[in-house]
Amino acid sequence: MLLGDLGAEVIKIESPDGDHVRTQGTIIQGMSWYFASFNRNKRSVTLNLKTPQGKEVLRRLLVNADVLVENFRPGVLDSMGFGPKALEEINPRLVVGSVNGYGSTGPYASRPAFDFIAQAMSGFMSVNGTPESGPLRAAPPLTDLVAGLYTALGVLAALRVRDQSGKGQQVEASMLNGMLSMMAYLSAAQLATGKTPPPTGNDHPIASPYGLFRASDGFVAVAPSTTPTLTRFLRTIGLAHILDDDRFNTNAKRVERRADLNAMIDAAMQYRTQGHWIERLNAEGVPCGRVQTLGEVFEDPQVLHQEMVIDVEHPAHGVVRMTGFPMKLSKTPCRINRPAPDLGADTDTVLAEAGYSSSEVKALREIGAL
Repeated sequence: MLLGDLGAEVIKIESPDGDHVRTQGTIIQGMSWYFASFNRNKRSVTLNLKTPQGKEVLRRLLVNADVLVENFRPGVLDSMGFGPKALEEINPRLVVGSVNGYGSTGPYASRPAFDFIAQAMSGFMSVNGTPESGPLRAAPPLTDLVAGLYTALGVLAALRVRDQSGKGQQVEASMLNGMLSMMAYLSAAQLATGKTPPPTGNDHPIASPYGLFRASDGFVAVAPSTTPTLTRFLRTIGLAHILDDDRFNTNAKRVERRADLNAMIDAAMQYRTQGHWIERLNAEGVPCGRVQTLGEVFEDPQVLHQEMVIDVEHPAHGVVRMTGFPMKLSKTPCRINRPAPDLGADTDTVLAEAGYSSSEVKALREIGAL
C-alpha cells in the first residue's frame, strides 16, 4: 500500500479464492472497508500457483518487474520454484521483499506467525498494561504494520542500490524483529541493567510526572518530559513549589514517589475542565491533549486539515472512507490512482500487457491457471 501510495504500479497476485481479508471487517455494498483501505492503488490478478501454467504466468510477470513482495512462511516460495537463485535467473534486477514472522533463519523460522503472538514474544506485551491488568496487546496489529514499514523502507533502499549496481537483492523484515526494534528506552534499560522493566500503564517508566491527570470532566494527557516543560506545567497548575520539595526535586525521586505526586496533580487540576487545561498548557508549550475516541479523531479539525480522512469512489461499491496519507511529499505527493480492485478484475489486462493473447488467456482460464 505504501509503495502504491508513493506511485508504484502494484499488481496484487491472489489465489482464485481471493485474499481472506476481502471477507473480514465491516462489509458495505459488498466491499470490506478493511480490505479497501489497505488495497488501494493495486490491480488484482488471480493465479493458481499450484498449477505449472500459473507459475509460468508469474515468471512472465517477474521478467519486467522491479519488486516482488511476498509474505509466505520461509521456504514456501522456494518450494514453489521461486527461490533466490531462480528469481535471480528470471530477473537479476529484481528486488525481493519478504515479510515473515521470525526471520528466514533460526530455530523459529518455520513457525506460523500472527500479530498477537509477535506482540507477546517481542516483549511488548510484558511492558504494556499495568501490574494489575497483566500483559496486554495493543489493539492495532502493530507487528504487521511495523514489518510492512520496514519492508517498504528496505525495498526503496535496495532500489537505490540497484540504480548504482544494476543488481537486485533480498530484503527481509520480520514481525518479531520489527517490534523488538521499537522497544526504545525499555530495551536499553534491560540491556544496561539486566533488570526487566515493569509495566507502568499510562505512566512513563523513566519520567514523572507524565500521564493522564483528572480534570473536572475527564482526563488530560500531559507529557512534561524536560525540566523546563515540567517547570511550566507545575507553575500553570499552581504547584511550582514542588520542585523545591526535597521529596520531588529530582526525576528519580519523582519516579519513586509517583503515586503521591500524581495525587497532588489530580487535586490541583480537578476543579477545571479539560478544555481549560488544554488551552492553558498548550499556550505554555506543555504537550497535552484529550483522550479521543476514533469517532472524535475523525472529526478533529487538525486531522481533517491534514486530509487523514479521505473518500475514495469505487465504481461498483460506492464511496469508501479511509485513512489518508501519513507521508507528505512536497513535489510528488501520495495520491489515490485507483480504488481497491475486485477479485481478478485486472487479470486479462495485466496478462495482455505481459504479451499474452486473448486466446492464450482463455486457454489458461479453461485449465484453471487463472
